[in-house]
Amino acid sequence: MSLLKPRQGRIVALVGAESTGKSTLVDGLWRALLARGHDAVVVPETLREFCDTEGRTPRADEQAALAAEHSRRIREAAEGHGLVLADTTALMIAVYSDLLFNDRSLYAQALAEHARCELTLLTSLDVAWVADGLIRDGPHVREPVDRLVRQALMDAGLPFGIVAGTGEQRLRHALAMVEHMLDSPARARRTEASPRWRAVCAHCDDDAACERHGLPRGGGSGD
Repeated sequence: MSLLKPRQGRIVALVGAESTGKSTLVDGLWRALLARGHDAVVVPETLREFCDTEGRTPRADEQAALAAEHSRRIREAAEGHGLVLADTTALMIAVYSDLLFNDRSLYAQALAEHARCELTLLTSLDVAWVADGLIRDGPHVREPVDRLVRQALMDAGLPFGIVAGTGEQRLRHALAMVEHMLDSPARARRTEASPRWRAVCAHCDDDAACERHGLPRGGGSGD
């Protein structure tokens, strides 16, 4: 019996203010990545599911459970698939708890879970706001939400890429960043395998003890 842990799938998170095309973008990425042979799966937004099922938005006391359930679904998906596309993370629930209920208590756990994501895509505000039932509060909240998301990620030292443009341009922009992430192991291997150039000082005949050894030629080094 093997004691090796199964390899976890790589997680791509899409976050951003309401009506910035996250769900449309997730679906487009999923279809494009499946067509390229990737074992990709989408984790839909748990908050949207709650609103559709309950016919209302969650109360302040329901936010933490929603965040935990969404994080659980992302982890579960990563155990069975090579690539997970998360339609938001618990970070968005933490942001809305902050904005709507003045409750910042969800940030720590949400950011700890978000750190599992290898790539974070933040959808920009350059698309028109569209009403979508209970799930959206109005165009006036997009800029405050965008600021809170950016600030939370930067404070936690979590890098993110901004997806801009409309339609196919937006999809191509996001897909390019995902493909760059997927190619990172191969790039590392290519870098490791490529020969490294090293200058040798003409005065020391490759003597490692010489203080000039390993310095680049030129630039006033005296070589």
